[in-house]
Parts: sequence; C-alpha cells; structure tokens
Amino acid sequence: MDQRVPPDRHRPPPGRTPVALAGPDRSAGCSMALVHEWFTATGGAEQVFRHLTEVFPTAERFALWSDDDSDPPQLRASWLARTPLRGNKAAALPFMPLVWRTLTRERFDVVISSSHAFAHTVRLGRPDRTRHLSYVHAPARYLWNPAVDDRATGPLLAVPRRVMRALDVGLSQHVRSYAANSIEVRDRIRRHWRRDARVINPPVDVDFFAAAPAADRAQPRDYLLGVGRWVRYKNFDLVIAIAEAAGMPLVIVGSGPEEARLRRLAHQAGVPVTFEVRPDRIRLRQLYWGARALLFPVHEDFGIVPVEAQACRTPVLGWRRGGLLETVVDGETGVLVDSADPRDHAAALGRLDELDPTSMPRQAARFSAQTFARRVTEWVAYECE
Repeated sequence: MDQRVPPDRHRPPPGRTPVALAGPDRSAGCSMALVHEWFTATGGAEQVFRHLTEVFPTAERFALWSDDDSDPPQLRASWLARTPLRGNKAAALPFMPLVWRTLTRERFDVVISSSHAFAHTVRLGRPDRTRHLSYVHAPARYLWNPAVDDRATGPLLAVPRRVMRALDVGLSQHVRSYAANSIEVRDRIRRHWRRDARVINPPVDVDFFAAAPAADRAQPRDYLLGVGRWVRYKNFDLVIAIAEAAGMPLVIVGSGPEEARLRRLAHQAGVPVTFEVRPDRIRLRQLYWGARALLFPVHEDFGIVPVEAQACRTPVLGWRRGGLLETVVDGETGVLVDSADPRDHAAALGRLDELDPTSMPRQAARFSAQTFARRVTEWVAYECE
C-alpha cells in the first residue's frame, strides 16, 4: 500500500511559480515539476505527458532528452542530453538512476513523474516536504517482463538486470502515490514493486477522431490497418501475415527501427502493403475511417491506438490480453483471439459483421481527455491535502 506522509503546507520558495491545485483548498498554491523519461515524436506516453502539461500548465518540465523532430512542450533536458548517450536508450539505461538524482538542484512541492523506465526514481525534494507522485505507463518491461519486451535480453544487459531491478525498487521508496495507466499495469506494480496504485486511463482525443468529415466517413473500408511504433514487440510481422491470410490489402502506419525489415516482408507478401510514415492527425483519422479493421496482435499495457480506432467506428481485432481487455468489448466493439496463428485472426474477421458500429464510439468515449484531466486533478488534490 502507499506509504502516507503527513501534509506539509509550506509556501513555495521565492521566485517559484505557484501551481493551483483542484480540490477542497483551491486557493492553495505549490511549486510543481512534471518529469518524463525521454520525448520522441510519437507514442502514447508522450501524448499523456502533453496532456499533463495542459492540466498543469505552469509546472516546470523535465526529460532526459528530446528527439530533434519531436516538438516537445518546452522541456528542460537533463545533462545526459549533452553526452554521446543522448538517444541511445539501451546504453543510457544503467546511468538513468544517477541522472534522475542529479537532474537539478531545484526543489518542488509536488513532483509528478511520467514513467516507463526510471523516471519514478526522480527525487526533487525531501519526502517530508515534497509530494512525489508517479503516473506509470509500465514498470520497465525490459527489466521486469522480458517475455513481453525482449529488448534487454542481449548479453550486454543480461548480467546487470538483477542490479537494475534492485535499484528500480530501492530508489523509489520516496514515491508517495502511484497511478497506473491500466489494470494490467496496476497488477504489475503490485507484483514487482509491492505497492498499490489507482488506475487512471490515458487520455485519448476521441472527439477529434469521431468528428470526421462526411467524405472520410463514406470511405469503402476496403483494407486492414496496423498503427504503432515499428519495433519488434509490436508484432507488425504478424500483422502482415494476418493480412496475407485474409487476402486483404494492408496499410501500416508509424515509424521505427523495424522499417527496413517490415518493408522486406511486405515486398514478399501476397497482398498489397502500403506504408504511411508519420502521417499527421488528419491523415491518420482518414486512415482509421477507411479501414475494415485495426489489427492489434500486441500485448500492450493499455493501447491508445485501439481507442482511436473505435472512436472512428473501426473494430479492433487483437489478442485477448493486456490493455485490450480494458479497451475493447469482445463481440461488441471488436474481436479478441487467443491464438498467434495468422489464420485464426483472419478467420475472426468474419465476426466483424456481427458488431454494431455505433457501440464503438461509446466505448471510446470512456477514455476521453476530459475524464483523464478530472481524475488526475482529483488524484493530485487528494495526495496534497
């Protein structure tokens, strides 16, 4: 369970911008920092952080580094960004706990970390004076769940993994409260860190994706769609195999280090496979509305992409595990299967005709940005009473 810390009503240091909190004492102000791992051009974690900056617009913002084309929201990068390790996540991993402890000499009343590696270990003040809260996308999967994400199973990281796990737990004891992005992640926090967490699902701009022009809505829905980062654990090779087994064209949306390999697989496929590299939001919405189904055979912690698809009345075909158990209603807004055999996924496409498209945007609306903002402000206000 969360370790409770007695309230501390001390005033913000001179010169520090106060942040008004929602809750019973709305006049109270405090200095706040928002901390994120690293900022890349795309991804659900980055979307969550952008929304946090909207909920708390005057908070200071920190990250290890940001990519050149990521358009970060006025971030202050760590000293790691000035080293050759910038952008090399695997090589920088052993240094991250040290970086988070030497991020800045400034101290804040409230610190909210957006964590999927070691950001939750950041310490920007004494526990008796600073409320350290952490919104967790997942305990680092390459440390705790290599069966799901095998990026840290190589020889260079196999030996120190046990040490890094110990640091992950030991350096985060000051965290006052955790929020998990899904039930799946809450259960991992309990299992790996022995801490409890409330569930606050990520924000999805469902209004934007639902409000498509008439021309987008009238598309024939004559292709299958895969959306996400082109990394190995996202299983885009399986997505291609499913489209081939179904005999339907496929559009793959995103970017990432697997692009060359996926293009080779696409060239060998027996169906047309088109790549859309980093389309803007309007184009992505068009692609959702034109798809017969979103293929999502991924064990995802939450998964914003399936919610966006459902907002566009596009059913989801994916694995019966992880975040899809929370975001997709099997037999109503999508079809979930247990198999990794592409033929089983292709066969399940026949069930899509049984679904009611009007139920999909209703399900997506449960994960709106407005709901996220309300629940985050309630969480912070409660922990800062």
